[in-house]
Amino acid sequence: MEEQYKKAGIDGDIYRFTQSVCASLQERFVHIDETAEYNQIKVLKAFHDAHVSEACMSGTSGYGYNDIGRDTLEKVYAYAFGAEAALVRPLIACGTHALAIALFGNLKTGDELLSISGTPYDTLHEVIGIRPSRGSLAEYGITYAETDLDADGRFDFPAIKAAINERTRMVAIQRSKGYSSRRTLSVEEIGEAIAFVKSLNPHIVCMVDNCYGEFAETIEPTDLGADLIVGSLIKNPGGGLAPSGGYICGKKEYVENASFRMTCPGLGSEIGPSLNLNTSFFQGFFLAPTVTASAMKAACLAASVYEKLGFECVPNATEERYDIIQSVALKSPEALQAFCTGIQKAAPVDSFVTPEPWDMPGYDDQVIMASGSFISGSSIELSADGPLREPYNVFFQGGLTWPSAKYGIMMSLQCLKEKGLISL
Repeated sequence: MEEQYKKAGIDGDIYRFTQSVCASLQERFVHIDETAEYNQIKVLKAFHDAHVSEACMSGTSGYGYNDIGRDTLEKVYAYAFGAEAALVRPLIACGTHALAIALFGNLKTGDELLSISGTPYDTLHEVIGIRPSRGSLAEYGITYAETDLDADGRFDFPAIKAAINERTRMVAIQRSKGYSSRRTLSVEEIGEAIAFVKSLNPHIVCMVDNCYGEFAETIEPTDLGADLIVGSLIKNPGGGLAPSGGYICGKKEYVENASFRMTCPGLGSEIGPSLNLNTSFFQGFFLAPTVTASAMKAACLAASVYEKLGFECVPNATEERYDIIQSVALKSPEALQAFCTGIQKAAPVDSFVTPEPWDMPGYDDQVIMASGSFISGSSIELSADGPLREPYNVFFQGGLTWPSAKYGIMMSLQCLKEKGLISL
């Protein structure tokens, strides 16, 4: 095996170091596999309850009327996520688009949006109007407020109570960390926060940005009271097969409201062709629990190897993890670029390309991204990215298979070693 890795560019020191770390993680890997098994049965039951059939694999064009596959797929998502209804569409371009649809569909002029998990991910800033932008919520007279997490990275309940007012229509929670160094929130914590908000005003809509967290635990936020959960199909639930799309699941009323923004008032979810993508969507969701498990194992390994080398990791090597993201503070732009170069070299597509920082739309800082994926930009596939700002955190995620993800981590170490940035 060591010789095989050597042929693929990994020297013996890095191979043996990684193998020794993997051996210490077997108990955690068993737990991840048990979660995947639980979720696999949950998804399979949703397929059975929705009566998924061969006919569902066919797609539609044009208006998409009577698309049995699309409608059945949305039942599968709703059943699996414990929701009343779902929108699962290739028309939704990304996770940010799905969030924008849910926001615009459920907020009106004079309403206020309150984020209780700190400032949301960079690409939502222009949607909300934190950074002025044409067509933002702010331009429609929808105000915004936020409360930070406390010093331990947990919900600040006194601050939330103080921030809620008569105009608060929606509370937003971001499950994962985005480009911040905070910890990811567990579903149990999110459920407690939702229960607290509902105790103050049961009419407030609670929406969770669920990106990167699907199937990381045995429950989802909708199981604990979330009115809406929102995510991207080129992350966990697409299983690496969905070529595009996003989803919105939750209470029927709020999902319907979102559907009128996805298409237009009066039509909503009744139109929208599946464009012969149903098979990829169904099969990707079926595979999602085990694909997510591969990514979770890779995140555990990344935290363990880099912590042993003296880098600060969030979560650290021993903490419980609630999403597929692993943050490593690399401390220099050179180390950030070397890490991303290693991930790119390990990718099945464009392995010969060297990633470089660029002015990516929706971000304040230059961003470097490594993603040699079958689906462009897919974050459930082996990838890494980060903004060029201190402490030069890299955000590593994905891996369709455990061996390929493990190889990616080894190659990141190899590139850092060759640049003289680490020593084993």
